[in-house]
Amino acid sequence: MDLKILKKLIKEGESETLEFKSTTGQRTEGMKSVCAMLNGLGGFVIFGVTDKGELRGQQGTAKTLTEIANEMARIEPPAFPDIERIALDNSHAVIVLRVSAANGRPYTYDGRPYQRSGATTRMMPRDSYENFLLERLHANHRWENQVVDSRVSMDDLDAEEIQSTVDNALRLGRLESLKNRDLVSVLRGLGLIYQDQLLNAAIVLYAKNPELQTIYPQCELRLARFRGMSRLADFSDHRQYWGNAFYLLKRAETFLRDHVPIAGRLVPGKMIREDRPLYAPSATREALANAFCHRDYTSGTISLGMYDDRLEIINPGCLHFGLTPEKLCLPHESHPWNPLIATVFYRAGIIEKWGSGTMKIIDWCQEIDSPPPQWIERENDTLVIFSPAEKFEASQQASTGQVTGQVTGQVVEDILRFCQVPRKAAEIQKLLKLKHRESFQNNYLKPLIAQKLLALTMPNKPKSRLQQYVITEEGKKITN
Repeated sequence: MDLKILKKLIKEGESETLEFKSTTGQRTEGMKSVCAMLNGLGGFVIFGVTDKGELRGQQGTAKTLTEIANEMARIEPPAFPDIERIALDNSHAVIVLRVSAANGRPYTYDGRPYQRSGATTRMMPRDSYENFLLERLHANHRWENQVVDSRVSMDDLDAEEIQSTVDNALRLGRLESLKNRDLVSVLRGLGLIYQDQLLNAAIVLYAKNPELQTIYPQCELRLARFRGMSRLADFSDHRQYWGNAFYLLKRAETFLRDHVPIAGRLVPGKMIREDRPLYAPSATREALANAFCHRDYTSGTISLGMYDDRLEIINPGCLHFGLTPEKLCLPHESHPWNPLIATVFYRAGIIEKWGSGTMKIIDWCQEIDSPPPQWIERENDTLVIFSPAEKFEASQQASTGQVTGQVTGQVVEDILRFCQVPRKAAEIQKLLKLKHRESFQNNYLKPLIAQKLLALTMPNKPKSRLQQYVITEEGKKITN
């Protein structure tokens, strides 16, 4: 980096990826920021610049660089940011630490983890630290790549489904021709046998024997069509299936075909009828497939619930590897929580390129004039909510008088009842067990305020730290 580039960088000001320190006397605080950037997006820590962006420099001797290196040695696991000394016009110099985003998270400095929040370095919350630890261990100690229960044998697998995967993979060019197509050879080629032992992923993908249900209860799918907009309502159809992921995906598609209405109209100038479903079948299928690839298999089951005003898919487990509900709506890299299962789904043609699924879901929803789905991360699961196509939504709205916008019926009532007395935003977010503040604000709080169901207690100071929210007279009509 030369002086010209350095000055340009400094003009950008401190941020999540840029930190200024006046001198290396602040190297302890500087190393905390290095640690935080290792746990985040990477960045630069620059010694010799004031927090106001004034370029001063210092006399950077060999001893100074040694002291910085000694401080970096207190970061675990070991990290090696690039150290660069940039001479100024006088006898002083600036020392730049270039921190690359790393895969060894969580990093600690002096035994403590740090993270960046805007231009501030702070201690990492315990749940974030534990989540990073889980991700670090996950590469080699995933549930899917553990050896199956001793009571399981090859006879418990669906041989026909396994061969069907091979046929589809060869047809799509996603698998090289196999010399042998016996089950052991195929499963080994798919990575589902390791050192002659069958892995849990094989059960998820190809289990056939119903007697395995007591050993692998998580290989279950729950489907329900509720009468109304709440789980408290009765359901008109309720189904539970146990089996492999291919079988469960087919059962879910059958259920949706049975319950998703299709509107038809004649296209002017054409002797054909145009059919438009309430929910895009390609989008819901992709969301279900993603759930099988990304879910936590240590507990829980995938469930699909269809209500009068929405369709929900609940996926056990939270988002990982830095993903947030907001990032799912943008192009992003994909790191499947269960890469063995995801790879087989890809070979079989169930999913396409990793990381493109959520973008395709949004596109498919737009094709039927449906709003993009919402991804909501809760305490122990991830929720995908699909809204009806606009023409269906309009007719439902006229007949039911339901709340429109991005908030679902039962959640509306829960929030409004909770806000019979003024509540802070953090209290409402905690009630819903949501992790991400921005997602909560955009998907819940702002729509309710826009619909005049909630009011600010300090409307002239909307960003006040003392701000609270309370139900309006209009909101009380919904809860009565």
